[in-house]
Amino acid sequence: ALLMVDIDNSEIFRIVRKGTIIRMKTLIFNGSPRKNGDTASLLRVFKEAIGGDIQQIDAYFCKIKPCSDCRYCWTHHGCAIRDEMQRVYTLIDEADNIVIASPIYFSELTGALLNILSRLQYLYVSKTFRATDTLTEKRRNGVILLAGGGDGAPTRAAETAACLLHQMDAEVIGTVCSHNTNRLPACQDTAAKANIRTLAKKILSHI
Repeated sequence: ALLMVDIDNSEIFRIVRKGTIIRMKTLIFNGSPRKNGDTASLLRVFKEAIGGDIQQIDAYFCKIKPCSDCRYCWTHHGCAIRDEMQRVYTLIDEADNIVIASPIYFSELTGALLNILSRLQYLYVSKTFRATDTLTEKRRNGVILLAGGGDGAPTRAAETAACLLHQMDAEVIGTVCSHNTNRLPACQDTAAKANIRTLAKKILSHI
């Protein structure tokens, strides 16, 4: 089964059409191998602040292979690799918010996260080479959460995350980085946590 975390802890609702009310849906791509590390700390704050229905894909524990560049999607609908990513494509389409969260490894997102998100190639190819929109046209908020303790800058990782969110038709509305985790764990980074809560309020204010 696809490894996700379902969280239902809010009474926040989103009206999508006259007479129909559904809970706001958030999809998280977590690039950390540590279940209680700095990235998890940032995500915990965001989940508590955003509420609604939350599903999380853990890159190090899910069963999703990287894109093999077989080019099946150049001429066919769908991806030739049949694994948990098939369900993720549906979750992307349904999401109101998409979060990319990752530690910073050598100024970049983690390799495991890049592996699974390489499968967004299907979305890109469908639109570019087959002129087919595979995602429903709707507003999707993109959020980037980064944690790092080395001497590299978060700029490259943030740019990569923004590129990936663009492929999922999500508009980046904010990036938060806790970048001194060698000295100050993310769970103690009051500025980063405050920025995350502000970002969640920004999303909720547009409901």
